[in-house]
Amino acid sequence: MVVSKLVKVKGIVQGVGFRPYVFNLCESLNLKGWVNNDDEGVNIALEAQEDLINEFLKELEAYPPPLATIDSIEVLNKEFENLNDFKILKSQNNSNKTTIISPDIAICQDCINDIKDENNFRYNYALTNCTNCGPRYSIIKTVPYDRVNTSMSEFELCSFCQNEYENPKNRRYHAQPVCCEKCGPKIKLYNNYNIKLEEDVLAIKKMATLINSGEIVAIKGIGGFHLVCDATNDEAVMKLRKRKNRPTKPYAVMFKDISELKNYANFSKEEEKIIISKEKPITLVNKKINSNLSFSVAPNISKLGVFLPYTPLHYILFEFLNSPIIATSANLKDEPIIRHKDELLAKLSNVVDFVLDFNREIINAVDDSVVQVINNKLVKLRNARGYTPTTIKLEKKQNKKILALGANQKSTISLSFEDNLIVSPHIGDLNSIDSIEYFMRTVKTFKRFYDFEPDIVVCDKHPQYESTKWASRLNNIEVIQIQHHYAHILSTMAEFKLKHKLLGFSFDGTGYGDDGKIWGGEVMLASQKDYERVFHFRYFKLLGSEAAIKEPKRVALSLLFENYSLEKLKGMHIPLLNEFSYEELDNLYMMWEKGINAPFTSSLGRIFDAIASLANIAHTQSYEGETGLLIEENYNEKISDFYEYKIENGQIDIFEMVKIIVNEYDKKAICTKFINTIVKIVVDISNYYSDLDVVLTGGVFQNKTLLQLCVKELEKNNKKVYFNQKVSLNDGSISVGQLYSQVDID
Repeated sequence: MVVSKLVKVKGIVQGVGFRPYVFNLCESLNLKGWVNNDDEGVNIALEAQEDLINEFLKELEAYPPPLATIDSIEVLNKEFENLNDFKILKSQNNSNKTTIISPDIAICQDCINDIKDENNFRYNYALTNCTNCGPRYSIIKTVPYDRVNTSMSEFELCSFCQNEYENPKNRRYHAQPVCCEKCGPKIKLYNNYNIKLEEDVLAIKKMATLINSGEIVAIKGIGGFHLVCDATNDEAVMKLRKRKNRPTKPYAVMFKDISELKNYANFSKEEEKIIISKEKPITLVNKKINSNLSFSVAPNISKLGVFLPYTPLHYILFEFLNSPIIATSANLKDEPIIRHKDELLAKLSNVVDFVLDFNREIINAVDDSVVQVINNKLVKLRNARGYTPTTIKLEKKQNKKILALGANQKSTISLSFEDNLIVSPHIGDLNSIDSIEYFMRTVKTFKRFYDFEPDIVVCDKHPQYESTKWASRLNNIEVIQIQHHYAHILSTMAEFKLKHKLLGFSFDGTGYGDDGKIWGGEVMLASQKDYERVFHFRYFKLLGSEAAIKEPKRVALSLLFENYSLEKLKGMHIPLLNEFSYEELDNLYMMWEKGINAPFTSSLGRIFDAIASLANIAHTQSYEGETGLLIEENYNEKISDFYEYKIENGQIDIFEMVKIIVNEYDKKAICTKFINTIVKIVVDISNYYSDLDVVLTGGVFQNKTLLQLCVKELEKNNKKVYFNQKVSLNDGSISVGQLYSQVDID
């Protein structure tokens, strides 16, 4: 019996070759009908025998296009149109924009083959793409995802590209950025005086020559510019560090291919799968000791952030390079990645000697994602290119539209409408005018995508967060504040659709507490609607407040003041005391005693800082998380001992531990026993609540050793353990948790 059905498909189904996939599948099954895009997703009209339609639906669910993510398939009865073939129709617009925007995806193998084939008219064309790869989020202005709504709208297709674009059997059918050297954007090389030197493949060859000779250059990627130099050239790497004023923070390194990478790093099969995946993130792996990589790429640590080429430009460049390259985001400190050549030259002409640009505009900046593998699970340190916008499906449609503004560090925004929770790419730290403007631009971008006006805005409780200030200026809209560490726990709950009471360990560097103090070592009983702070690390004072974050020696000194008098300390032989003059010790003790610029904190992140200083491995730090990396670097798995601690009256007291540490001189023993102590604290507290599942969240758990050990020991006790995977463990997840606190889940 012939029936007429309308199939409505939602998810990431635009810009991923979905319509030609449907067209070819329907042709193979001899189905009549049509397919189109609208603001909500893809619509498929079918008129055929019911068993054939069912076969189509089974195939659609089981084998969708490689870049598609189907969230829902709805099959409705439909009036007959007496269709006699199958067609792809033009997109339709309606008043309910809900289609999900695809992340930017690394170049596919077919396109790599095209640019390497001398007989192909896209040979050596550095902006080649198709429906299976290339820019998406970075070039889109609004949905539906059609060329007119992207930064490719100004480039008129040549006859060759037009034929591919209009042929449903071609993989470039309706690939919106499709182009070639004849009709597409151009590659151009400039010096730092903004004078054009070369074009097209000659520009890329010249750029490779410059990198090989030790120059510092900038190269435009999908979502912004990279600063680039030869990663094996000590002089070039140190020159970049000096110009960028980046003393020790590790640089990411891009390798030609996985074979070359194997000469420089050790990695597991799971890590390799992620490195070569369609997302091509920066992945943290273990360095090989005897490679010719410059020591200055990632000094003092055995980890290395590695990634492979993800644009055709990168692949062509590597044909002419002698070595792997540093490829780090081009920006000033606390500012977002730079999108435009002229801005780059205005801000970084003293850093770069040359710039490789192309005239396809980046509408939405997006940084490289940074990930690591923990317990064979992908864990994100920066959720960006390849993965974002990230969508979490809610269990039911919402009556209200919600916008969540995240934190001040590692800012993201999240929004929800219907049954979608959508997370923006990493925005960055809101510590500069440019970064705040980028935050506001991202809010406008997502509002434009979905014609979105929130009914509720959710933000952090910290009165000095820029996002909180922004929310406070809104009129005629409900603003709700959510405690920072509770939001961390909620972000994990959102990922795994958890609702009921659980035990959450929320450990990070800083967050505004309900009592006005700086929290960061919090244990909470939490459900989706409320929380109780049941334990926290005993408060201590941050000497110099913000200054203490950059100077771990101040935090260590504060913990010493908790245990010893000033006179006693001056007679002790503790290495970190050599970092202070007697006058400085007197002044800092007075600050500590009187509480002058010395706020109370329970932060475990700051305790990590103190331990690094007490172990004499870092008294100052030049980048966030440096002390944690160095402590992990000194972990010795053969040592199972831990330090003494007390848990009394809801406080985790490690002050006695400090007295033991000052009499130890083996830095590896100190670092190892400290991590073992934190693991034991987590396990001991979880044993108080034998019936509750456990959430581990917050930036401290980016420490791979700590998280692995906690999960291992908790699972020994038959605990169900959750930690963030779709979104970051750090403050990049805060907006997700804020939003989840307000959704209706019952």
